[in-house]
Amino acid sequence: MAIAQRIARAAVEQPKLVGPAAPPLLQAVALTQDDLKKIAAYKAVEHVKSGMVVGLGTGSTAKHAVDRIAQLLRQGKLKNIVGVPTSTQTHEQAVSLGIPLSDLGSHPVVDLAIDGADEVDPSLNLVKGRGGSLLREKMVESVAKKFIVIVDESKLVKYVGGSRLAMPVEVVQFSWSHSLKRLEALFAHAGCVAQLRKAAAEGGGKKPYVTDNNNYIIDLYFEKEIGDLNRASDAVLRLPGIVDHGMFIGLATSVIIAGVDGVTIKTKKGNEIELDYFCYSDLRKGL
Repeated sequence: MAIAQRIARAAVEQPKLVGPAAPPLLQAVALTQDDLKKIAAYKAVEHVKSGMVVGLGTGSTAKHAVDRIAQLLRQGKLKNIVGVPTSTQTHEQAVSLGIPLSDLGSHPVVDLAIDGADEVDPSLNLVKGRGGSLLREKMVESVAKKFIVIVDESKLVKYVGGSRLAMPVEVVQFSWSHSLKRLEALFAHAGCVAQLRKAAAEGGGKKPYVTDNNNYIIDLYFEKEIGDLNRASDAVLRLPGIVDHGMFIGLATSVIIAGVDGVTIKTKKGNEIELDYFCYSDLRKGL
């Protein structure tokens, strides 16, 4: 059953709500995790306007946003869009869908970037890069006038590293094991364990994962909070051999979170975070 049909079955006509709490749907609706990703992605694409330069994210959630932009271009609802892809994978997807592409050399300012995240903390700081594209993602999203993050509710954490899954660091291949030991020592206070990311090798076995930039990735796993994120970022980037890390601090403008009961949008307004909520009846026409 299509997402729109599933949502329509659970439709509850309520206005948009603003505040810390959101009411549940009066009827249960069975949405998969991929459905939630697609809902968040489609909601983000509503912000794309004709004539924009758009940063195209990478990963299973961002893929839906790229698909949706291409669909609207084919329908004539969007025109004169220029996409800036954040990975080889997204470049190939966009080319296959006929989205015009460019790069930061030709378009150094991006109107809007849309991408997923691996973690989102209460201050909208992110962990990204478990898909291996953190450097290009950060290059594009750091120059975006608006950066909308699209996630399902499983990505919400109390603090960066709170999922106890990988916080990636991209490093040069030269003496990577030295970089690994220094990173692990840097975060010893947080119970850090560092591992070189591996990928499947031809003929079986494993080999180091290589990024689009011909670098390696060291994944950091934390048992505790790492402390002040800006200090942690500075400490990592001061280590020779480090290219960049997967902490995206203060970059997100808005985060769209698709949950089983509806969509929550968190938006930065100065030092505050504004909270909006949409039940699925408000969104079903766009899906």
